[in-house]
Amino acid sequence: MGWESDEGWCTVQCRDSCEPITSREKMRQVLSVYPQQGAARLEKHQQKAKLLQAFAGTSLYDAHTQGFPSIQIRLPAPTSDPKILVQAAQHLLPRLTDGLKYVKAGVMLFDLSPATGQKAFEQFRFEHEERGIATLVDQVQRRIGSDMIGLGHGGLRPGLAWQMRRDMPSPRATTHWNEFAIVKAN
Repeated sequence: MGWESDEGWCTVQCRDSCEPITSREKMRQVLSVYPQQGAARLEKHQQKAKLLQAFAGTSLYDAHTQGFPSIQIRLPAPTSDPKILVQAAQHLLPRLTDGLKYVKAGVMLFDLSPATGQKAFEQFRFEHEERGIATLVDQVQRRIGSDMIGLGHGGLRPGLAWQMRRDMPSPRATTHWNEFAIVKAN
């Protein structure tokens, strides 16, 4: 997962999943969870997005069945509303082929702007954003666990078999000072 607000984009994605996703119905859950995580990050960094890109991909090593569908959706107004982001990401579903083994999926948010900017006209305001739903869901997830609550298909769910394995992470020595490699010379 990554966050790059300086570049004007944010990405949340799964790689090398434990269990490939082979149906649109299972991908619907992925495309509900990741936009909600993106909305929480936008809220945390006080940003709003104007463009959403959703993508999925099969393994590069399976030459017989490859597919890499993606979409870009221009949002009606800058937003961090999880409901709007989930609805936009779901537009990828018709482009998926049932039966293909998707091992990568993600959502990227582009054209970020400060949330503290000028308020949108009434017709472009989003009810859930005004109520701080993304912040509320994020607070509840921190308290009781990220797999316990969410919106829509990304809500109450069993263990996510498609989630990225996190049992053997590589060191983050280039991005976290406390994991920086120390070399001592004699």
